[in-house]
Amino acid sequence: MPRQGLDKEAVIEYAAMLADEIGFSNITLKLLAERMNIKSPSLYKHIDGLDSLKKELMIYGYKLLEGMIIDKVMGKSGDDAVRALCNAYYELATNRSGVFQAMENYRRFVDEESKQATDGIFKVTSKIFSVYDLSPVQKAHLVRTFRGFLQGFLTLAANHLFTDSIDIKESFDLSVDVLIAGIAYLNK
Repeated sequence: MPRQGLDKEAVIEYAAMLADEIGFSNITLKLLAERMNIKSPSLYKHIDGLDSLKKELMIYGYKLLEGMIIDKVMGKSGDDAVRALCNAYYELATNRSGVFQAMENYRRFVDEESKQATDGIFKVTSKIFSVYDLSPVQKAHLVRTFRGFLQGFLTLAANHLFTDSIDIKESFDLSVDVLIAGIAYLNK
């Protein structure tokens, strides 16, 4: 019988906090169990193993990000909504770096459950870009461009690979402004 109060969601939440603390790639079931003060076999009542846990963390991250985007863009449109979208990504990557790292494993776990976890973000993102007078192909290009920028820039930031003294958030905001200017150029 599972420990009182211990369920799959609790295991994933605890693993997410641990990933943020020590890095996603450093998570082991043994360490998770130790930190939760349970025996490793108890985890198998809730997850199927380390790969299963990593997939669940990836899904958790995408659902968390979707909620953050929706909260940030609520009541905004156009350029303000694009900035809010980007800032939700930034906030997740800088405040929940282990969870953000888990999201980079998307291609490793391609199945219906994973696809559903990411579909929400793509729907919200597409809706944000729908206010611009662009063709469907241009909008698809924009989604790719922003996704590539956000994933790339924030992966570098989350892994502390910007080593100069220039403020990272300032660089991020400038980059977002440049991308938004590109939308205005396309929107002519």
